[in-house]
Amino acid sequence: MPRRFLVTGGAGYVGSHLVAALLDRNDDVTVYDNLSTGHRTAVLHGARLIEADLGDASALDAALADGPWDAVFHFASLSQVGESMRAPLRYLMENVGNGMRLIDACVRHGVPRFVLSSTAALFNVAGDAAIPEDAPVDPQSAYGDSKWMIERTLRWASAVHGLRSACLRYFNAAGADPAGRLGEDHRPESHLMPLAIDAALGRRPALTVFGSDYPTRDGTCVRDYIHVTDLASAHLLALDALVGGDIRWNLGNGAGYSVLEVLQAIERVAGRAVPHTLADRRAGDAASLVASAEPALRAGWEPRHAGLDDIVRTALTWRAAHPNGYGN
Repeated sequence: MPRRFLVTGGAGYVGSHLVAALLDRNDDVTVYDNLSTGHRTAVLHGARLIEADLGDASALDAALADGPWDAVFHFASLSQVGESMRAPLRYLMENVGNGMRLIDACVRHGVPRFVLSSTAALFNVAGDAAIPEDAPVDPQSAYGDSKWMIERTLRWASAVHGLRSACLRYFNAAGADPAGRLGEDHRPESHLMPLAIDAALGRRPALTVFGSDYPTRDGTCVRDYIHVTDLASAHLLALDALVGGDIRWNLGNGAGYSVLEVLQAIERVAGRAVPHTLADRRAGDAASLVASAEPALRAGWEPRHAGLDDIVRTALTWRAAHPNGYGN
């Protein structure tokens, strides 16, 4: 029989790509999403959609009561670093409160495994060395802190109740489904690559680059970009790896690219300039975040879209075909 999975936030960017990966292997998938930032049309045919908020305890309880479930994947959260610095209490109350509510419901309904979409914003490491899982946790934003609190909650749920968990610390998700089914469409958009692509295509004004005086090779922030479908494959691998106990993985390509290098890659692939202006640093941004993904690689993870130009190409193809995102 197919395995059954509940995916919170499965109508969002990374969550929808994970749902696609599950459906591609014929799993039974239910998406739980309030559609505040997700898109109904991003839920592919074959998956069921429960339109509800994690803050609705009765709706959540009813969803999990329709078990048994093999695992829960948790993507639903507020996720903008800059916004979290303007509204830190909102981020802590919603992300942590909803995360704890979900974990508690999973324990009560006997869910055996839990996979968390966590973040590299847990770390604040000087220099450009790749960050291992055991690096000191020192969030510089309320968003990062909210994910750390959920990770700590999962540690107790495992120790006391036996809920095995995988916390996957993403660096920068980017790109789009190579088959063209799914892509990136945030409202408003805040991620570098789609913003820069739209600027190159003339769909938006010049891009603003926040900070040009960081201690990096060209003064702009350095990030580790990972293709969204490679993230999805890491979730599937992590799910099976939980047989051996809880895991905490950093997920990235191990190579960092500066903001200006991303713009140059888009210019190469698109054959168009990316108009941009330089501005002051943005609160909460670290100078460099690059992953050492050794544990995931040792477990058999094999990113298939590691090159920056390859990631840009899939993102550009989707953006060019969907000028209004899922609004098409």
